[in-house]
Amino acid sequence: MHYYEIAVNTPFNNSLLTYSFEKKLNRGDIVLVPLGRRKEKGCVLGELKDHVDSQIEIKSVIEVSKELKLDEDYLSFLTWVANYYQYPIGQHIFDILPKPLKRPRLTSLITGKGNPLPFELTEDQVNSFESIYKSLGSFKKFLLHGVTGSGKTSVYLKLFQEVLSKNGNGLFLVPEINLTPQFIETFKEHLNGTILTYHSSMSRSEKKRVWDFVQNEEAPYLLIGVRSSIFLPFKELNVVIIDEEHDSSYKQDDRCPYHMRDVAIKLSSHKNCPVVMGSATPTIETLYALKDTTAYLSLPKRVKNLALPDIKIIDSRNSQRSVGEDDIWPFTNESLNEIKTRLRDGEQVLVFVNRLGFANFVQCGSCGKEYSCPNCHSNLKYFKNSSQMKCQICDFKMPYPDSCSDCGNMKLLQKGFGTERLAEVLKRECEGFVIGRFDRDAVKTFNELEKILERFKEREINVLVGTQMLSKGHNFPGVNLVVLLGVDGQLNFPDFRSNEKVFQLVTQTAGRPGRSEKRGLVFIESLSPENQIFKYIKSYDQTAFVEEELKIRETLGFPPFSRLVAIYFISRFQNDCAQAAMSTGDVISHLIDTHFKNVEILGPRPGIIEKRANKYNWTILLKSAQVNELHNLIKTFRANIKLKSSVSLKIDIDPQTLG
Repeated sequence: MHYYEIAVNTPFNNSLLTYSFEKKLNRGDIVLVPLGRRKEKGCVLGELKDHVDSQIEIKSVIEVSKELKLDEDYLSFLTWVANYYQYPIGQHIFDILPKPLKRPRLTSLITGKGNPLPFELTEDQVNSFESIYKSLGSFKKFLLHGVTGSGKTSVYLKLFQEVLSKNGNGLFLVPEINLTPQFIETFKEHLNGTILTYHSSMSRSEKKRVWDFVQNEEAPYLLIGVRSSIFLPFKELNVVIIDEEHDSSYKQDDRCPYHMRDVAIKLSSHKNCPVVMGSATPTIETLYALKDTTAYLSLPKRVKNLALPDIKIIDSRNSQRSVGEDDIWPFTNESLNEIKTRLRDGEQVLVFVNRLGFANFVQCGSCGKEYSCPNCHSNLKYFKNSSQMKCQICDFKMPYPDSCSDCGNMKLLQKGFGTERLAEVLKRECEGFVIGRFDRDAVKTFNELEKILERFKEREINVLVGTQMLSKGHNFPGVNLVVLLGVDGQLNFPDFRSNEKVFQLVTQTAGRPGRSEKRGLVFIESLSPENQIFKYIKSYDQTAFVEEELKIRETLGFPPFSRLVAIYFISRFQNDCAQAAMSTGDVISHLIDTHFKNVEILGPRPGIIEKRANKYNWTILLKSAQVNELHNLIKTFRANIKLKSSVSLKIDIDPQTLG
């Protein structure tokens, strides 16, 4: 009889359990095992040579999969990810493996046309390309820091052309699905090889086809994918490119809370190939690590020497705020008049606000009652088109009331604004022009996404109102005006990265207009126009902004001068959640005092939104410049803490939000 350590799809015992089997099993074999009263999948990690305690009943493996097996290289990569993010390896493996299909559909693949580029690279583009090209065949990190419209895509394209011409493979990562259509078209036109895509809107058959293709390495290919693409079973990779390196969508919140950028760097090291991080607004951590090295590549000018847009800060403190039928709020007269002028001149306009719906919340004008979610500590947003109020956390919804449910008053005030409100104002004020919306409420499928982008590209839509889905990477030649609203809420958010995120959002948004001969213009409406950040934004002075932020972060000991770990406690019972957090805080504080003196503890405290989907949340934040000490502390406390069964624990390594 043989005994094996098997990573089972369960959080119990960190997913590592012992099973027996009469035959020899190999590391990476996928098996079916008994777990309590059910059967569960597992992955063999290795045979146990030491004596197994005969006092404990060792259950036997039920069967071994003939279809799926993980090779050593792939399994060791997944194991590193699970260990670094302190997540059970068994759960991580079966979170990402393709689901079995009884009758998979045969799906088609895209073949590139391989045309030569219709333009010459600039000197800066050539220098960037050559630096990366020389490193092919070895691992090296690069930061391609190029202003919006500087032609980063051309550098990517040239690299992929060279790699595929030598029968190599490339991985191109984008933060969101809405960026893929334009890249697919560009790469299909100019690359000679197979173009694969991988994202959440694909069917299981389509995903399985891509999985099998890269695992069997059928031909030279470029894979364009979102975050989860990083866990495909690549046999070989020659170059990895991460577009919009700064984007928060690369961090997963549920299941294993990995950051795709950091995992991609590890994968590139594993495959011994260069990894290129491209952005007009790189994260402060990436800039700090690479700015003064040979890995820093700069594209400081737009192609054809086009000027960056002018940025104008509009003081919206005195704009009209009563919400009537003819009110233009939240637009100022200046913004709305500029929009009308541009439309009359035959131009297109983009309008951004990072909020959905018609109003942020509804309040009774008599007794002051606010309509909040019964499951969460959050207000319900009002969606006028569907006449509903919805929670943006748990999807609770209710009909919009005719009168206050507490006092019966019929005057209900709609506070705040979102994309739906802006679109309604524009439809009324810009009669004769087509107003479209681009947000997750209006665009629910990949086909809808492609259709609205195509309509805007073909000028069937004159004004597109969207969230930050629209702020990244898109190239709209007909747009020379962008109006940005609602940044004040993000500036005031209690997070040490809030200024950085606003700087990135505004700079990326400002990069959409002015990509033809006419200089672009950006209006930013703000209730705090004197904020220091707008000085840096108007002058595109990212260097000065980053230097100022680094001073603050060094003083406070935040990244890049430390690493963070967030520990979340989650329970249906508020008291259990609070007690678990406080008792754990005491244990961690004792461990810090006795063994881990380079770690600082912040909290415990209730979550910024304490109740989410009928569960309470408390948080402890740990920070240290000694990353190994931080990880060892986590392992030590997890081995020594016992929580009530009503409380679950979540560890977030390198958190991007401090909820």
